[in-house]
Amino acid sequence: MPQFGLRDNLIRCELLKSEELYTYVKNFRFFVGTYNVNGQAPKESLRPWLSYSPDPPDLYCMGFQELDLSKEAFFFNDTPKESEWMRAVSEGLHPDAKYALVKLVRLVGIMLIFYVKKEHASFISEVEAETVGTGIMGRMGNKGAVAIRFRFHNSDICVVNSHLAAHIEEYERRNQDFREICTRMQFRQGDSSLPTLSIMKHNIVLWLGDLNYRISELEVDEVKNLIAKKDFETLHRYDQVNLLPKKAVFKGFVEGEIAFQPTYKYDTGSDQWDTSEKCRVPAWCDRILWKGKNVQQLTYQSHMTLKTSDHKPVSSLMEVGIKVVNEDLYKKTFEEIVRNLDKMENECIPSVSLSMREFHFRDVKFMQRQVEMLTVFNDGQVPCQFEFIQKLDEPSYCKPWLTANPCKELHVLLCPGSRMDIELEVFVNRSTATQLNSGCQQIEDILVLHLDRGKDYFVSVTGNYLPSCFGTALHTLCLLREPIQEMPLETIKELVITDLSVVYLKAKILVEDINNLMTEKPLDIPKEIWMMVDHLYRNASKQEDLMQQPGLRNEFEEIRDCLDTGTPDSLPGSNHSVAEALLLFLEVLPEPVVTYSLYQQCLDSSSNHALSKKVISMLPQCHKNVFNYLTAFLRELLKNSAHNHLDVNILATIFAPLLLRSPRKQDLGEKRKTQDFLRHFLDPDLK
Repeated sequence: MPQFGLRDNLIRCELLKSEELYTYVKNFRFFVGTYNVNGQAPKESLRPWLSYSPDPPDLYCMGFQELDLSKEAFFFNDTPKESEWMRAVSEGLHPDAKYALVKLVRLVGIMLIFYVKKEHASFISEVEAETVGTGIMGRMGNKGAVAIRFRFHNSDICVVNSHLAAHIEEYERRNQDFREICTRMQFRQGDSSLPTLSIMKHNIVLWLGDLNYRISELEVDEVKNLIAKKDFETLHRYDQVNLLPKKAVFKGFVEGEIAFQPTYKYDTGSDQWDTSEKCRVPAWCDRILWKGKNVQQLTYQSHMTLKTSDHKPVSSLMEVGIKVVNEDLYKKTFEEIVRNLDKMENECIPSVSLSMREFHFRDVKFMQRQVEMLTVFNDGQVPCQFEFIQKLDEPSYCKPWLTANPCKELHVLLCPGSRMDIELEVFVNRSTATQLNSGCQQIEDILVLHLDRGKDYFVSVTGNYLPSCFGTALHTLCLLREPIQEMPLETIKELVITDLSVVYLKAKILVEDINNLMTEKPLDIPKEIWMMVDHLYRNASKQEDLMQQPGLRNEFEEIRDCLDTGTPDSLPGSNHSVAEALLLFLEVLPEPVVTYSLYQQCLDSSSNHALSKKVISMLPQCHKNVFNYLTAFLRELLKNSAHNHLDVNILATIFAPLLLRSPRKQDLGEKRKTQDFLRHFLDPDLK
């Protein structure tokens, strides 16, 4: 949309409201496809998948999963398979049309490619791509999603390719992955003053991929018998996707009727069901859904002739109604809006009322969102715009643990008599936990809501934070024999560490409390680390994919509460959730296990076993104890690698950035050196 100078925001808002006056709907054909290629290189033409329809589609959106299953792709997001599959796609496009590549986005093995007919290319604009990893610690890209958003004529479209958590029992984890993708996938807009766009803030959303939902409650032979009879209706009743509306996952999305047999799992190179030892139950893992108006699915099918993978590719041909601008009507509408604004300008001063001026967030916890709603009501006579503005000598409009969404509405008019809800969200993460744990900062802030051409309104935000072992220094935790939430906040606050062995006080009234605390010998390692490692050692040494499979968010919260309060005595949750909690604990330490002061020496000694051991001997005692304890635990895990599928390289790649955290941004060479350093303590053969 063009820029119109000083009153651009007012005009843009009115144009959006009047869109029906100058647009009409025109149908275009979209090819949407998904293919989990199981780490294979392309071995056959993709024409049977991409060009099966007689007429060439106007747009292609093709998603791939498991493009590369190698460890190099997983840890360094680099793979030659991208160019190989790109070439196969280019050669497989419909021969009766010429296409232009608009965008490609990839996260490890999840790739999305967007082509358009060359005659439509000039009508594609505002193209953005984003990725979200939902693997271990919410970062690793072995699971997650990639997405492309764009404007086609006057319609905003978002295409999402996702690979959700595997295994039949991980139903809730898949639901969590979906919610996390929707929350974290945010697209920047060309105008930096505009807020980011979420997936659901588009006219049309196309969601494809290996969703990994399975057929449950039926044995493998029962499923195969129903498939042989083509009794898909009965089979659908046991499809986990049918449970989704109750969980508010994929709410509002539509999927066409499935009239093809399950697309997973086959023996590679054949049409035979899985004959491996695991003998997977067939399932419709590969799906295509959509959300929005004016979408009609013409075909929805699998393509059995392709045998490269243990999945079959799926396609959907859709007829999508796109809003196209009538230039003459657009000009007429624009001129009418300008005339009306001329009459309205300078008539009145804008005014709003707020639903509340004071917000209190009770019992705020580490990594647990709390949201309150502030409603802004336009009680004036003219449209208004607002934003939260910075206070004097502060870098942002709010403290780092607080966000307002939206924080500015200078691009949207709030008309007289209308209201807008603003989410005030408190979220304590690694960057803010340490100061709040120590009591050096509190949940206190004042937001200044500035009304354009009007006055300022002040909103008070307060709360009480429950200290957590997550984000608390190792040496402090070694001094605390009781759970951190059982200690008076004043006691924790007055534990000021001048170095890693000397404690002094700033408040005389606490001398007795601290003296009592210090009469006992500090713990060798924090009890919280011991609880997590001991739990994993006893219960998870042989756990398949330990440290690589994410846990559940609600289970992490239970584990955190257990560590912070001491109840219950044993850790709740799955082994994967406890493992992820341990990794997060190490990631958010204010001073890493290998202290920042020794980081460079670790890099310098990474090729020498004896020098590496010498660096560790220089660590402060509690840090050295924790390092030795953790590496001993990792060596125990390696003894069970036949069961847990761990090896030295995987553990070094996961733990090196946590134990040897860089005080600055790492380059690839530094990352490899930290991994080499840690290998000296994991692999006895390196001596």
